[in-house]
Amino acid sequence: MPFLENTAKKPSLPEVYRSIKIPQTKSFWRKILAYAGPGYLVSVGYIDPGNWATDIAGGAKFGYALLVVIMLSNLMAILMQSLCVRLGVATGKDLAQACRDYFSPRVSFGLWLLCEIAIAACDLAEVLGSAIALQLLFGIPLSWGVCITALDVFGLLLLQKKGFRYTEALVIMLVGTVSLCFAVEMMFSRPDWGGILLGYTPKVEILQNPGMLYIAIGILGATVMPHNLYLHSSIVQTRAWQPTTEKRWEAIKFGTIDSTFALCFALLINSAILIVAAATFHFSGHQDVAEIQDAYQLLSPLLGVNAASAIFGLALLASGQSSTLTATLAGQIVMEGFLNLRLKPWLRRFLTRIIAIVPALISIIYFGEKSTSNLLIFSQVILSLQLSFAVVPLVMFTSNRRLMGEFVNPWWLKSLSWLVAIAIIILNAWLLLQTISGWLSG
Repeated sequence: MPFLENTAKKPSLPEVYRSIKIPQTKSFWRKILAYAGPGYLVSVGYIDPGNWATDIAGGAKFGYALLVVIMLSNLMAILMQSLCVRLGVATGKDLAQACRDYFSPRVSFGLWLLCEIAIAACDLAEVLGSAIALQLLFGIPLSWGVCITALDVFGLLLLQKKGFRYTEALVIMLVGTVSLCFAVEMMFSRPDWGGILLGYTPKVEILQNPGMLYIAIGILGATVMPHNLYLHSSIVQTRAWQPTTEKRWEAIKFGTIDSTFALCFALLINSAILIVAAATFHFSGHQDVAEIQDAYQLLSPLLGVNAASAIFGLALLASGQSSTLTATLAGQIVMEGFLNLRLKPWLRRFLTRIIAIVPALISIIYFGEKSTSNLLIFSQVILSLQLSFAVVPLVMFTSNRRLMGEFVNPWWLKSLSWLVAIAIIILNAWLLLQTISGWLSG
C-alpha cells in the first residue's frame, strides 16, 4: 500500500489543540501531572458496557479462570496505545490525519467509512448501557433512557468551553466511581484470593475447552477499541510541549506513562467485574448468568446486601456516560482527520449520537426491550470487523522511518507490534466466524 505525501494543515479538535501548558521544570511529579489525563479518556473504552457482558459471562461460567485473558488483553492494549502516543507526538498528526495524508484518497475514504460505522456501533453499546442502567435504577423505559443519553452531548460542550482539563476531570471522576463501586462489590462478595491469584496464571484448558475459548476470545476481541486509537493519537496533542527533539521524547515518555497507568487501572476494574461475577454466581450455582440485567437482579438476593444491585447499576451508569463522552470526541476527530471537514462541535457530536440512538430506538420499539442483548453483541461484531483496519495502519506508520524519523519503532517494538496486530486480526476473525455461525444455527 503506497504512501502519498501530503501535509495536514489543521489539527483535529482545534478548540483544545495545545491548550494545556507543560511546566518548564525538572520536577518529575509536576510534569506527570501535566501530562496525566488522555490515558484516562482512553481507559474508559476498556470498561465500557460492551465489555461487561463478556466479563460477567466469563466469571459466572468459569470462575476466576479467565482473569489471565483480561490481563493479556490489557497488555496488548497498553502496547497499541503507546504507539498512538508515539505517532501523535512524533508527527503532529493523529491516526486519521496520517491515513488521509499517506494513503490514496480511495483507501482513505474506505477507512473513514469503516471507522464511522465502528464509532456508531461503539456509541450504540454505550447508549444502551446507560439506558439499561437508568431502567434498572429508576424504572425508566429503555426508549426514554436512550433519548436521555443524548443530553450528555450538551454537557460535553459546556465542559470544553471551560477547557479540556474539565472534560478529563469529569471522565476521571466517572472512572473513579466505577472503581469504587466494584471495590465495594468485592467486599460484599468475599472472593477467594487464592483462586484469584491462580486465575492470573496461563492455562492450557482455555485452549482445549471450546466454551471457555469462545468467551476468552470475546474478552480479547472487545478489549482494543478502534476508536481509541484515533482518539488517543489526537488528544495527546492537547499538551503544549516545545517542538524540539528532546521535548518530543519527553512527551512520548510521559504520555506513555499516563496511558499505561490508566490502563492498569482499567485492568483492575475489568478484573473486579469478573471476580464479582465469579464469587457471586459461579460458586452459588448460577453459572448461566450472562446478561447485565440478570446480574443486577440476582446480586442483592445472593449477597444478602440490599444495596449491592443499586451499586452495580450506578457503576454501569458511570461507565456508559464516560464512554459516550469519549466516543463523541472520537467521532469529531475521525471526521476532521479523514475528510478535513469542519463542522461545529455541537453539530458533529449531535450527529454522532443520533446515528447511535436511531438503531437503538428502532430495535427496542419493534423487537422489544429483550432485543438489547442481541444489539450489544451485534455492536461488538462490527467493532471486531473494523479493528484490523485501525491497528494495521497504526503499526505501519510507527514502523516507517520516512514518516517517524528518529522516533520510529525500534526493531524489537516493531516485531512485537506486528505480532500483536496479527494476533488481534486472527482472534477477531475467529470470534466473528463463531458469532455468525451461532446466529445461523440459532
